[in-house]
Amino acid sequence: MADRDPFRDQGKQRAIYHVSLGIADIERARAFYGAVLAPLGYRMLYAVEERGRVTSLGWGLHWPELWTNLPGDGKGPHPGNGVHVAFHAPSRTAVDDFHRIGLASGAADNGAPGYRVEYDPGYYGAFLLDPDGNRIEAMWFDPGRT
Repeated sequence: MADRDPFRDQGKQRAIYHVSLGIADIERARAFYGAVLAPLGYRMLYAVEERGRVTSLGWGLHWPELWTNLPGDGKGPHPGNGVHVAFHAPSRTAVDDFHRIGLASGAADNGAPGYRVEYDPGYYGAFLLDPDGNRIEAMWFDPGRT
């Protein structure tokens, strides 16, 4: 297994079933994540309705790997200090678009697009804080920089 390139199938295989993020406003999350995930090829796949209102949105390529949920206890969301969700991007341009669209859609910059050689010479990423303070990232692995 050591000779297998772990990035060959980036974004095509599933390592985590799903991640959920608490959000305060379902329509704001629909607009924000719809815009910021589009360059990555992700789209909203499911909307869960409970007692006559939408409470969760499921996002992904082929299945919902990210859920944005109104907290079930009726209280506001509280982003975890260590929580960080990174999305595979199909290209460097998609990472750049994720960041640019995110900023235009209400996110705060948490790290401009660029190579993160401290992670790996080929690691290209951009970091945002969504409108609820959740830490999100788009990353692409550049095999030409290893």
